[in-house]
Amino acid sequence: MTAACITDVPGIAVGHRTDAANGTGCTAVLCEAGAVGGVDVRGSSPGTRETDLLRPTNRITHVHGVLLSGGSAFGLDAAGGVVRYLEECGAGYATSAGVVPIVPAAIVFDLGVVTASARPGPANGYAAARAATAGAVAEGSVGAGTGATVAKLRGPERAVKGGLGTWALDLGGGLVVGALMVVNAVGGVHDPDTGELVAGARNAGGGGMTGWREWLGASNGDAGGPPAGENTTIGVVATNAALTKEQANKLAAVAHDGIALAVRPAHTMSDGDTMFALATETHDGPADFDRVCAAATAAVGTAIVRGVRQASGLGDFPAVSEL
Repeated sequence: MTAACITDVPGIAVGHRTDAANGTGCTAVLCEAGAVGGVDVRGSSPGTRETDLLRPTNRITHVHGVLLSGGSAFGLDAAGGVVRYLEECGAGYATSAGVVPIVPAAIVFDLGVVTASARPGPANGYAAARAATAGAVAEGSVGAGTGATVAKLRGPERAVKGGLGTWALDLGGGLVVGALMVVNAVGGVHDPDTGELVAGARNAGGGGMTGWREWLGASNGDAGGPPAGENTTIGVVATNAALTKEQANKLAAVAHDGIALAVRPAHTMSDGDTMFALATETHDGPADFDRVCAAATAAVGTAIVRGVRQASGLGDFPAVSEL
């Protein structure tokens, strides 16, 4: 049986704050009861918060949410609003002075898609967290995917609209694995199952899109080039399986295979590709960890394609549905 979104994982809630007028936003993925967390950063231009504590050698095992945001490094401030909301809810790591919510975060660069002056801050993060539900998740040009663009191999002027997508797989017996992805990549997007080009650089003469192999075969003068450090694919994979912290980090690492299947090329010097993993531990039965990892790869790839296909055009960047 196939499920539809990351909130099909028991213990996960998602909320967006969308600023369509300014082409930016943020998305909060909450696990108020706590989830074993992991992370893996593969891109060479990342923008992150609280990733060191997720390493297996460090003491904290559980996190209470993940914030994905636009606004480049400025957008990391939005995580403070998620922390405040969770504190008000009594969710967090217990200390002698009260709870301290643990909220890692990652950002995408969307400055200048509409404006460079509007960036998500604490109030936006708080609004996203407050809006979080365990119901259906809006996709496309919403939340952290509002100002996302993809296929910038030949320069940003030939890019198309990216977005936010989600998917999940029910592995039977109540075991679920889901993903939520924000697609703002240098590379184009392909259907992982068929290899079909979903989003590529727009042809200079108009009409159609160009894939990454054409870019590889171009001479230096014709190849164009992405804006350095202004791209990334970020996301969260979640499961209700009971995982160790080491397994959660491995799950985040394997989830990058889904990025590599759908985004071509992936993990470039100009991308900040970052994957978080959450294990809510609400599933009572045994879980085959290899199946969980394989499902995460599949969910990530499908979520990436959905994010692009459901996006709406913004400013100078058309959606693939408009081409």
